[in-house]
This record gives sequence, structure tokens and C-alpha cells, in this order.
Amino acid sequence: MRQSEPLRFDRLLAAARHSAVHLEMRDVYAVADEEDDYRHWLETGERDTDPTSPYWAPWVDMVRQATARGVAVRRARVISEPAGDYIRYEHAGTVVNVAAGEEVRWLPRPQAADLLLPGADLWIFDDEQVLFNHFTGVGGWADPPLELRTDPQLVKACVDAFSAVWERALPHAQYKIR
Repeated sequence: MRQSEPLRFDRLLAAARHSAVHLEMRDVYAVADEEDDYRHWLETGERDTDPTSPYWAPWVDMVRQATARGVAVRRARVISEPAGDYIRYEHAGTVVNVAAGEEVRWLPRPQAADLLLPGADLWIFDDEQVLFNHFTGVGGWADPPLELRTDPQLVKACVDAFSAVWERALPHAQYKIR
């Protein structure tokens, strides 16, 4: 990717060779592309879990293409309990992430208290690049929303943090939302 090109997650995932891992640590996200689906869930309790729906299909396609190439896609969520509405919404839709080929685990925040974690959500690609996801205080995308870093020491620290969370977290099938 040339420096002048805008940073795009889809290109980073498409270039991944063996792993793409995601660490989520917020209890609330308020990004525009989820707004209608989240509002519908709040009003009805019904979550879109159709992997072919317009909401999910782009994500499912990206993950399936990555996993078909042999890329392990893992997501770990550090959450507060009892869970708020947004985490309940995420939990209700995680069945689609799993069906697409992601491994997803959940870690209640008290069990992460002694871990040294980054100050922002992130993706790590092939243990070589860290893509920080920056959000505002209310959960929308910050400006800039993404920051790619390749410093080996920083990458290793983020890999170690993700690994520590992953080892303690429960697989989605075992985690019961509280």
C-alpha cells in the first residue's frame, strides 16, 4: 500500500497470510453502519443473523475469503458485566461472525484487570502490523479512525496482550451473557 493511499481495512485483511486478530475493549460502539440494525434490535429484540443479508454479507465474504486462504481470524472481547445493551446486541449477532469462520471469545473485565492492555481496540495482521481503531468518547469513529503501526516492539506488545486475553477468555459457545 502506497503512503498516499487511504488506509483500508479490507486491503489489510486481503493481504493477511496467516492471522488476523481483533481485540475489542469498549462496552459501547456507535458507528454509523450499525445504527439502523442496532435501533431495530433495541426496539424489537430481533437481530439480523442472516449471513447473506445486506448488513452482514460484505463482512462474511471478507472473512470467508481470508479463512479459505488459511488465515486464522480471531476476535476477543473484553467486556463489563452485567452487560449493557450494546454488548447484548453484539452477543446476539456473534453467531454470524462464527459462521463466517471467526473464532470469538469473551472475557469479563475483572478477569483482565491484571493484564497490560493497549489503550485502543486493534487488529493485528500476521504478527507484523497493528491497526489501531480510534473512537470518540461516545463510540463513533474518531478522526483519524485508523492508525497502522509496524514497530516490532509495539507489535510484540500488542500480540502479547491479545494472547493473554485469548488464553483467559471463554469461547462464544461457552460464554453466557450476564
